[in-house]
Amino acid sequence: MPHSRREFMLATGMLSLGPFASKVFATPKTNNLSILILGGTGFIGPNVVRYAIERGHTVTLFNRGRTNTHLFPEVEKLVGDRNGQLGALKNRTWDVVLDNTGYKPRLVRDSAQLLKGSVGRYLFTSTRQVFADFRAPDKKEDAPKATIDDPTSEDVGRHYGPLKVLCEQAVNEIYGDFATIVRPTAVAGPNDRSDRFTYWPVRINLGGEVLAPGDYTDPIQYIDVRDLAEFMIHLLENDTPGTFNAAGPEADLSIAEFLYGCRAITSANVRFTWVPADFLAEHNVQPRRGMPLWISPKIKGETRSPVNREKAVANGLKFRPLAVTARDTLDWYLSKPEDQRILRRGISAQREAEVLAEWHARE
Repeated sequence: MPHSRREFMLATGMLSLGPFASKVFATPKTNNLSILILGGTGFIGPNVVRYAIERGHTVTLFNRGRTNTHLFPEVEKLVGDRNGQLGALKNRTWDVVLDNTGYKPRLVRDSAQLLKGSVGRYLFTSTRQVFADFRAPDKKEDAPKATIDDPTSEDVGRHYGPLKVLCEQAVNEIYGDFATIVRPTAVAGPNDRSDRFTYWPVRINLGGEVLAPGDYTDPIQYIDVRDLAEFMIHLLENDTPGTFNAAGPEADLSIAEFLYGCRAITSANVRFTWVPADFLAEHNVQPRRGMPLWISPKIKGETRSPVNREKAVANGLKFRPLAVTARDTLDWYLSKPEDQRILRRGISAQREAEVLAEWHARE
């Protein structure tokens, strides 16, 4: 375990600062695809649209026409609602459909069934939260899935993972070998509204004493939204069936390597203070919301372990360096008007100072 900043920088230098390796994908089986995207104007969607257009594909968007309507004026836009207003999709054909907005099994089944025969492949965006046991190590795609007592429930906030399992099942039942499922981990990058990743480069850029959670070796997983978008289009171009855990980065990453990697993109004067998981739990500082992205193996009810990414990597998933994601995310955050720089995740500055003071007092 490295004990100094210099040792951490040496250990993470290539990970965080290495040149952005060019992404050379194999020649697709189809040179030009007509792609229907259900959604397309939130966070993942615009990155998919941009990359698809860059690759020479023709894109059609289907959504309610309420979010970021100014985006992609050159793209065909169909207005409707997955809840009973799918008329705009009838009597049309596309090569593939990419479903980024499926959360309720009933609505996913409706759109998948309607498009059956109108599209060749259905790619569904799922989540790593489909797994039954978050604590199980190295979860591969076929690991046991979460279940729900009432499969008719549509309470996404309460049953997000289990409902995504049922959505996956609907797509697989209808499309069989023409179904592709992608399960991202925490998605990061510019325009991320969750701030799970964003909190760390923003906080570190502010400088001073930074509360660093848990043990140096606690694992971190995330995926740059642009890497995710490029992987999805790559799968569609190559007509690739199956289910994939879209998790990054390529090498195992510890919380210490992650924080020092973010530190490398800023000239701020930063000092990390490592506070054990049990102390943070005693002071109600939890993973995910208080300490975003951090996966603690010690806090009851919050224990998570990384998912296995080998299958996705073998099928073309590639990764930007941490420094690229951190720098671009910080630049995007700082480009926003000051009154909009509100982080939805992460401990507040006041609470961070309080916890650090209490930790130093105990020491």
